[in-house]
This record gives sequence, structure tokens and C-alpha cells, in this order.
Amino acid sequence: MRASAPVLAVAGLLASVLAGPAWGQAGQGAASPATTSADADPLTGDIAPVHDPVIIREDDTYYVFATGRRRGQDGIIPSLTSTDLRHWTAGPSMLAELPAWAKQAVPLARDMWAPDISFVDGRYRLYYSVSSFGSNRSAIGLATSATLDPNAADYGWRDEGLVVQSTPESDFNAIDPNFIVDREGHHWLSLGSFWTGLKLFRLDPATGKPADPAAAPIGIARRPAPAGGPAPVEAPFIIDHGGYYWLMASYDYCCKGVNSTYYTVVGRSQDITGPYLGKDGSAMLEGGGTILLRADLPEQERFRGPGHVGAMQDDDGTQYLVWHAYDKQQNGIPTLRLGRIAWGSDGWPTVTQLQADTTTPAGSRGDTGESE
Repeated sequence: MRASAPVLAVAGLLASVLAGPAWGQAGQGAASPATTSADADPLTGDIAPVHDPVIIREDDTYYVFATGRRRGQDGIIPSLTSTDLRHWTAGPSMLAELPAWAKQAVPLARDMWAPDISFVDGRYRLYYSVSSFGSNRSAIGLATSATLDPNAADYGWRDEGLVVQSTPESDFNAIDPNFIVDREGHHWLSLGSFWTGLKLFRLDPATGKPADPAAAPIGIARRPAPAGGPAPVEAPFIIDHGGYYWLMASYDYCCKGVNSTYYTVVGRSQDITGPYLGKDGSAMLEGGGTILLRADLPEQERFRGPGHVGAMQDDDGTQYLVWHAYDKQQNGIPTLRLGRIAWGSDGWPTVTQLQADTTTPAGSRGDTGESE
């Protein structure tokens, strides 16, 4: 998610985009434009609005969780399900409302942003962000459940409270969490948006909270900028592959519809704490890295501003990546995207999107209420 830089003008711009009708009205009673083989979407169903998606599998069902609320549905953190990774159906929201501790910690918060989902010691852990635009008075919370299946007898989310908090005195912003276990079994949480960049916290495996609450976070990526200038980097996601840890992050600006300049970069390190370097040796702590996802610069492609990625390794070893992008054919609504991660002979990743079934008519974009 995108809490803006510490420049309130940016916050105002984001708020105006999110409050406007472009996302809320697209697809409601409007006919979908004609779809050709060149721009046919391999994904169908309730794939918009979806912002800041993450993906996981339980049994034969894939689950996606995303930011905010779905219009016409109670609760926060909407879910989608699929059995084939192509057709997606809206499910229930995960949590009924902001917990009392979150309202106290971040009084201006109205929603939860940018969830992260993992399975640890018999329970699913859902990390989530609580914040407001243009501010780093933010917090990350944790909820857990024995299952993701809302029809199961043991289904139910239990809020575990505050994990990490930032205040206006902090040099980071406590949103956009991502959980990982390293090769030695240590648990970590990466997070961050703007300010001095992306941070890494060591966790207590038993609680999912910082092992040492007084310890300073470890910097893993940053976009240097002049004092007072925006430093757009956010949404870390770390995976382990081929003897390296791979840090994916979003650069530039989301949340402007088709005018979003978001793109995704990747760097690698032999140590989870970094330094993360791009293919050319550029350091992500200096704004470097290698581009993984980007819309075409001539601005002809349908989906703009690809970013805020989440990864999953399936049972057969296939690695998938989800992200959101803004659909030019649907007034810039944030839309779920999904592709396979492929590893080249040089050891670096690329993303191959699923191919569309052009024999199937383009479907509805689903309910398109506010995503944040």
C-alpha cells in the first residue's frame, strides 16, 4: 500500500483519487469493451477492485486477500477464492472492524491495508496495516485462524494485537508487512513505505511479534531524495530461491488510476538482512535493483502501474506472483493480476502472465466498490 511521502499534497491527491467515482462506478451496469486476443484477460470473475493482493493455498482452494472493503459487504480485508487460478469469486471479509487497540493507536484509520498471509505452527497468520494517508502514524497488527475456509467448524479470526508501530517521530512507516522464515528458522517481518524506506524486524516465533521491541529495525531498501522530497519505495516481499533471498519492492506512485507510475524491482542477497543488489550490482539501499514488472513507456498496454506483489509456491513447486494494476478499459480500476515466476539461466527471475482463453467471452469485473 501506498501511504504517501511526508508531503501532504500527495496525500490529498491520493485521497481524491480514492474518493472519486472512477473506481466505484466502473463495471456497474456498463458493458465491457470488446475483447481481442491481444488484450484478452486470462483472469475472470470478481477481480476488481483488488489492491495490494497476497495469495496462499489451502487444500484445493487458492485465496487472495486485499486492502480495504468491498462495496455491499460488511467487514475489512476482502477475500477471493479460486480452484484454477483463473476464475475468482468474492468471499467474505476477514475481520468485522478495526480492533480497539488500532483505533487508539491510529485515530484517523478507517480501514486495514496491505495484508500478508502465511501458515505458521498450525494457524494462519494475517498481518495487516492500519494508517491514514500522508502520515506515518501507523501500525501493523496480527490476526490468526486455524483455517481459511469460512464453512469450516474451526474457522474464525482472533486478533492478536499490535506488532509494530510508527509515529511522526519515527523515520519509517509501519505498513505493508511481509513475513518470512529464513533458512536457519528465524522469523522476520519486512515492512515500509516512503520515509527512509523498507525495514526488517526479527520476530519471536511463538508470538509473531518483535523478538526485541527495543531493537532498531534493519534497513533493506531506500530511495534517496533531497530533504523534504518524496522517496517512493514500499511493499517489500522476500522469497528464498537458489541460495539467495530475493527482495521485491514497488517504486514510484500507485493510486492514480491509469496515471499511476508504480513499477516493481527486485534485488538479491545471500543474507536475509542484505545488502540487496540488482543484476547490475546496484544497491536497493541506494534506489537500485532490477526491474521485474513495469508497464510499457509508450503507455499502450491495458494495465498500468503494476506493483505491490505477493508470491506463493504451489504444491508442484510452481511459483506464482500476484499484483495489482490499473485497467485502462475500466476507468483505471485496480485489478488483480497473476503470473508465473520463471528463473533464467542467469539465475534471475522474470514473470510470465497466464494466457487468456479467448474462446470465453470477457466477463464482469465484479463488484467495484471502493478498494481502500
